[in-house]
Amino acid sequence: MTSNFVDYVKIFFRSGNGGNGSTHLRREKFVPKGGPDGGDGGRGGHIILKGNKQYWTLIHLKYRKHIHADDGEAGSGSLCHGANGRDIVVDVPVGTVVRDHESGNLLCEIIDEGEKKILLSGGRGGLGNANFKSATNQTPRYSQPGEAGSEGWYVLELKLLADVGLVGFPNAGKSTLLSVVSAAKPKIADYAFTTLEPNLGIVNCREGLSFIMADIPGIIEGAHEGKGLGLRFLRHIERNSLLLFLVPADSNDIVAEYRTLVNELEKYNPELLDKQRILAISKCDMLDEELSAEIQQDLFAQIPQIPSIMFSSITGNGIRQLKDLLWTTLNS
Repeated sequence: MTSNFVDYVKIFFRSGNGGNGSTHLRREKFVPKGGPDGGDGGRGGHIILKGNKQYWTLIHLKYRKHIHADDGEAGSGSLCHGANGRDIVVDVPVGTVVRDHESGNLLCEIIDEGEKKILLSGGRGGLGNANFKSATNQTPRYSQPGEAGSEGWYVLELKLLADVGLVGFPNAGKSTLLSVVSAAKPKIADYAFTTLEPNLGIVNCREGLSFIMADIPGIIEGAHEGKGLGLRFLRHIERNSLLLFLVPADSNDIVAEYRTLVNELEKYNPELLDKQRILAISKCDMLDEELSAEIQQDLFAQIPQIPSIMFSSITGNGIRQLKDLLWTTLNS
């Protein structure tokens, strides 16, 4: 089954060529030798990207491999200017990044709803011969050609915009948590890499307050080198305001697993460590009170700078406290 979630497309864009200027001399019944009256050519069409919050994936562009703007029309006599080429406005999800395919350089980002950015400018229209008339050259018989547009292959990448990003190894309970705290219905099963695409959910807190949570497909050790799902989804973490690290209570070493996750993010992009972090221990219905207290003491002793909380998506214990902690941290 083909997924509807597409966060990477490569497209050939071409802006329009400018129209040629006109070389025309005025000739009428009673004006046999009128002056130059060639009009200017029209501008070529731009390629414009526009943020549209109604889109959350790039699937509508998946099969549009070539997008061309219209050329400007040529000028004509009687100082008639050619029409500008029609601009092509490409709607993209908010959070889309555009890179040059050859160099990989970042060209622009679309962050806000309705934001427009010109990716490729159309070529300028050429000047008609009327522009070149002077005291010493009253009948110029030349005009200017239109400028060529720009073209090339470009990569569009989507980086999900969410307040909270779930970070954890496969089967840490990320999808289950998202299904419990929001109306999202991610696929849940007892095997690794159940989640093959990010899922978004709106988490409602007290008094009608809410925030957006993103379930990022599981990371494994070596993900920054492309192992597992690798680099495919790590970029979605870059746009999250807060990172919620999930480690299951049955982990052999909770602190070591947390540090492995942090290490993967640091190797991918060290700036990710500047984000706020919370450590949540999932599947705590498997623990008794004594073992839970022992784990909490161990976490405070080894990583006191990171807030931690224990919860169970099955019984609901700690879910309310987790949502309150996330909201407080986001707004601190």
